[in-house]
Amino acid sequence: MAYTQSDFVKDLALYSAGATIGVTRSRKMLEYAAKKGIQLGGLALRRGAVPAARAAVAIPGAAPLGAAALGYEAYRRGYLDPLLDPATAALMERTMPLGQQIVEAAPIAEEILTAPIRKARKRATSKFNQGIKAGMGAVRKSTSYGKKGVITAPTKALAAVSKVASGVKKKRKAPKSGIKRKIYLAVRKYI
Repeated sequence: MAYTQSDFVKDLALYSAGATIGVTRSRKMLEYAAKKGIQLGGLALRRGAVPAARAAVAIPGAAPLGAAALGYEAYRRGYLDPLLDPATAALMERTMPLGQQIVEAAPIAEEILTAPIRKARKRATSKFNQGIKAGMGAVRKSTSYGKKGVITAPTKALAAVSKVASGVKKKRKAPKSGIKRKIYLAVRKYI
């Protein structure tokens, strides 16, 4: 999904209100602003430069993010302090306790950002779903719902497999012949 003007306006409003929108949304907002030639004020630069600079380090060759990294370094060294207007300074004075909390949370956020990313463990497939898969394999091997290897009516085939699988689960007798028997024999190994 493309990052649109309405997304930019929404993210900018959230930033101005003091909300945290995350690293990815911050990066997209700064990229959009750079692409459109929009100059963000000191407050947006202060809040968005840290995540964008970290993202710039992670993505080599990203030109808009390189500018954000330079902006963050300029902020860190204090070059942007004279650019902050009195209204921004007054806002910072009013929200000083919030600013103090952000300063205290910075090491925790840095630790989270630098932690190695663990790959999520694949969720285990249920016995019923394994049986459905085996039943669909039996349908694919037969010529009942199309030629071998192709299922021409997949919805009907899945409905038949599901009915047979629920019958296996309820301990119903196996059908005497036909595709339903083949499905039953394939499904009962798993359920």
